[in-house]
Amino acid sequence: MCTFLAFYLHMSKLFCNFAVDFRNCSIVYIYILIVYLSALFNRKAKLLVRGTRAALAELRGKTAEDRLTIEGMKGCVWFHAASVGEFEQARPIIERLRREHPERKILLTFFSPSGYEMRKGYNQVDKVSYLPFATRLNAKRFVQAYEPSMAIFVKYEFWPAYLKQLRKRGIPTYNIATIFRKSQAFFRPWGMPYRRLLRCFTTLFVQDERSLELLERYGYQNAVVAGDTRFDRVVEVLRDKREISQLMRFTEPEVNALHFDSAPPKVIVAGSTWPKDEELLARYLSEHPDIKLVLTPHEIGAEHLHQIFNLFQGQLVRFSEATLMNVNTNRVLLIDRMGMLSRLYRFATVAYVGGGFGAGIHNTLEAAVYGVPVVFGPRYHKFREAEDLIEHGAAFSVNDYRSFAAAMDETLAHPEEYGRKAEEYVRSEVGATDKIYNALFNN
Repeated sequence: MCTFLAFYLHMSKLFCNFAVDFRNCSIVYIYILIVYLSALFNRKAKLLVRGTRAALAELRGKTAEDRLTIEGMKGCVWFHAASVGEFEQARPIIERLRREHPERKILLTFFSPSGYEMRKGYNQVDKVSYLPFATRLNAKRFVQAYEPSMAIFVKYEFWPAYLKQLRKRGIPTYNIATIFRKSQAFFRPWGMPYRRLLRCFTTLFVQDERSLELLERYGYQNAVVAGDTRFDRVVEVLRDKREISQLMRFTEPEVNALHFDSAPPKVIVAGSTWPKDEELLARYLSEHPDIKLVLTPHEIGAEHLHQIFNLFQGQLVRFSEATLMNVNTNRVLLIDRMGMLSRLYRFATVAYVGGGFGAGIHNTLEAAVYGVPVVFGPRYHKFREAEDLIEHGAAFSVNDYRSFAAAMDETLAHPEEYGRKAEEYVRSEVGATDKIYNALFNN
């Protein structure tokens, strides 16, 4: 069962980023079968099956309420994101559209259960839904029901059945915040079917010049460099001044009879961590008793939290149980709630971004915008901003405990120097939202 689950998770990641539509859609149907079988014992697969069924039932319009809902959304602007990270890239455009054109209907769809579950109550759009599995019939039903005025896919969402249906109906279709690399399937000797999909887009808004040059080399003239909207998004988050009293207390100087004017403690804020990240952090804290840690794990299930408790025995308090009385008596504050991370990095002396010992690092910009140095694991090369932060002298990549400890020692000793470079880099990259929004809605 574990092997089967691992296969499902691998396939889910693969199809979340890319899908191929053969003449008989065999790969899509094999994937759907895998998801349905996995739903017997996997919560995320179960949510995906349940969500796509509900979306399809609504499309069929079996109830008067469903028919009214769909009818009211006709002509909408449709945004599609795989999961939470891609949604954050669409968010600045969505919210500007809502401010400037409140009369326009906005539809937001997700492929991932984690994306849908976290943002199903998002009030800046008129409707949030799962995207039904990408069969030809589902795509036809979906596009015919909503009749979107335009479709905007975020980053690596290339669903052939949907793209072809949109093109067939002459609906303007856009892709935003994408990076293209020579190693991708589009540009392999056998990649012609993949490359053809790119002609379904009215415009590809890519992140950098290298992506544009690569596309032009293959004869594509429908791409422009716009940058990454996440830079604009993190600058918006920076303006959020809501107080988090437990964090403020946790990071206050310790006051005692001998040192009334103690300096604030040095604090590592670790975001979206996995077990390997947490092992490094626990060892470092054991060797540096003057350091505090704010730990935000990527998964907050009971099993993972139990592992974290074992790593930081006797030093940890959960945010859900933290009070102004007990929070400053512990060295580790465990954030056991979702949706807080982007506001926590302002309390950091140094930020550690997790995921780099697995599939890839999480969002480094959320930390860098606060002017703090950033440390992460070795798998960062698919993330332009991570490479740029290293190049600008604002971040360090580590691959074992020795390099981890060295990076932490250096950044904790000189946080202002490295942090200033991080903030300067983020500020230099803002503006993608204006470019994309003006091209889409101000022409």
